Order: sequence, then C-alpha cells, then structure tokens
Amino acid sequence: MKSVSRIVLGAALALGAGSAMPGAIAQSQPAQRSFSLSKEEKAALLPVQNAIAAKDWAAAQARLAAAVAAARSPDARYAVGRFQLEIGIGTGSAAIQSQGLDTLIASGQVPAADLPILYRNVAVLANEAGNKAKAESAYTKVVELSPADPEALISLAQVKNDLHKPKEAVDLIVRAIELKRSSGGTAEESWYKYALKLAFDGRSDPDLRKASESLSRKLFAAYPTNENWRDALLIFRDSSALDPAAELDVLRLMRASGALAGERDWFDLADALYRAGNYGETKAVLDEGVAKRSIDPRKAAFAELIRLNNARLDGDRASLGGEESKAMAAANGALALKIGDAFHGYGEHGKAIALYRAALAKGGVDSNLVSTRLAIALLASGDRAGAESRFKALSGTRGDLGAFWLAWLARNVG
Repeated sequence: MKSVSRIVLGAALALGAGSAMPGAIAQSQPAQRSFSLSKEEKAALLPVQNAIAAKDWAAAQARLAAAVAAARSPDARYAVGRFQLEIGIGTGSAAIQSQGLDTLIASGQVPAADLPILYRNVAVLANEAGNKAKAESAYTKVVELSPADPEALISLAQVKNDLHKPKEAVDLIVRAIELKRSSGGTAEESWYKYALKLAFDGRSDPDLRKASESLSRKLFAAYPTNENWRDALLIFRDSSALDPAAELDVLRLMRASGALAGERDWFDLADALYRAGNYGETKAVLDEGVAKRSIDPRKAAFAELIRLNNARLDGDRASLGGEESKAMAAANGALALKIGDAFHGYGEHGKAIALYRAALAKGGVDSNLVSTRLAIALLASGDRAGAESRFKALSGTRGDLGAFWLAWLARNVG
C-alpha cells in the first residue's frame, strides 16, 4: 500500500501564539505566514501536536476527535489536516491519510502551487482503495491545475479505462502524446501501445476505430520497428471495413515492406491473388516465399495452390495481347483495370501503367482503386514521385491505405 509522499507534510507545525506555519507541501522551503487560532482551537490542537512529536500515535488518535470538533477557522482545519496526515503516515493508515488530504484541501489554506500534488495523492489513495470515482475526480483536478503535465493525463486515462470510458481514455493519452511532442520530446512507446490497445479493442465504435488507425501510424512514426509496422498494417486491415480488393492491396504493401511473417501471411496473399485471377503475381509471390523459406511447397495447401496456378499460367499469359487490345477499345475501364493487374503481375509495369491510365480515362471503375494500382505500378517502375503523388490523391479508406504507403516510403525507401 502506497503512502502519501512525505513532501506533503512540509515542516512540523508550531501552534504557539502568533507563530509561523510553513506551507504544507512545497518542495522548496516555503514562505512563512502567521496563523490565527482561537484559544479554544489551540487548547484542542496542542495535545495532538505534542503526541505526534512524541510519536505516540495512540494518544494522537485519541485526542484528534476533540481537535476536529474544536476547529472552526480555516487555519485550524488546515492544522487538523496536517495532523491527520502525520498520524496516517505514522500508523500506516491510508484511510487517515486520505482524510488528512481531504481536510487540507477543504481548508482553503493550501497554496495554489501545492494543490496538484495533494490531489495526486488523493487520487492514488482512492484508486488503491477501489474508489475509482474519487480517483477520477482527483486526477481531473490535477489535469485542470497542471494542464501541461502529460503524466497527469496518463494517470487520468488509466482510471477512465477502469471506469469503462475508453474513448475518454484514448483522448487523454493522445493529448499527453501531443504535449510531449510539442515540447520537443517523444512520448513513451508504452503510451502509444496502451492507447492503441484501447482503441483497437473498442473498434466497433467508429471514433475508436479511426483512432486505432491513426495511433498505429503515429506509433510507427515515433518508433519505426518492424513489429510496430506490421502491427499497424494488421490493425488497419482488421479494424477497417475493407473490401477484398483493398485487403489485397494491404497484403501487397506488407509484401513490399517486408511485413509478411509466417506461412499464413504468404498463403493469404497468394490465395487472394489467385482468386482475383492474377496468376502471374501469384507465381511471383509463391516463388519469393519459397526462396525465403517462408513457404514449404510440399505442404498440402501450398502444393495445391501451386498446381492450380501453374495450370493457368500459360494460357493466361498468351491471352494478354488480345485482351490488351480489347481493353483499350472498350467503352469503360473495367477490362483495362483487369488486364493492367495481369501485366503488373508479370512484371510488365509499363503496359500496366498505360492500361490503368486508360481505365481512369474511360471511367466506369472505382477511381481510388485504379489510382492505388497505378501508384503501385509507378513505384515498381521506378517513378517514386509519380507514385507518391497518386498515393496522396487517394481518398476515403483508400486514402488511409495511401498514407501507409507514404509512411513506408518516407522511412524505408531512399
């Protein structure tokens, strides 16, 4: 059980007539001031003070009730609060410590600069006692009094989460991260991951789903590890309502950025490409996976996919010349998109780029989807500037995907 920091006690009380009492909790030596106590108040308070000085905690507790009853003035109530803190710490009683803090704050005699640490201790003790509502209220006061303290925001966020208020918790952590950034620092990685977990767990809420996507990108920007990049992409894939084509393009980015991990990832990409009719790209993925020893071609699932895809390859490649002419003559861009995908899969990026541009010009297709594929083909052809321009122009969910491509390019491609 944590106790209130000794810093909240300051120097010892002195209750003589016209005596000076140091401030309660200042970390440096506080300025002195005079306290005005009535004769009755001093008579009730002095026995408690003497018992505390002698560390006679039983006597101090026995005499405390009379001191509480006699304390009428703000100064006397402040003194009672100090005594309660001393007794609480001396006896190891968190409950009495909490009473002391409450009494001190209620006295109105604590200097404004010292209130944040009192409220912080109130919150700590309340939280440990299971009084989450009181802890929330106290941490809220800390945040109000110290708006530039990111640690206070994190503490309040933790209590908000305990009270099943994940949106408020995430907002607070994001504020703390931004405070760190604006002051020239970097928030702890654990802050990003804590907020990301809360947002992802609550992704059925549209606001939290959006927050999880944003936080995953910010986490990677601040801590660009392979693990964080992969997590960011998986969170985007799993938290967004992606259609199969968009899911496929997320997997393409995972392959390009080296984020595919394990047989499951490689199979998901190869299988999605095969089902989309992209047989050349399916072979390229399977060959790469085998070369990297990420795929065991003897395993039944891969062996069957390789067999099925090989059976399609010759006829598919041979048909592309005629299909290209048809696509360029078609009234809309649907066939141009399909054949563009096929040429891209076989590594013929120039033909793919021409077909994607034709699809956009003809219309009748999802322009964001075609622009994504065009950007990927431009990048594969070596036109980074053209690819970045296309990624930046994407909108909606595809805009979010484009932001991931741009984040990877900024970090990993010279």
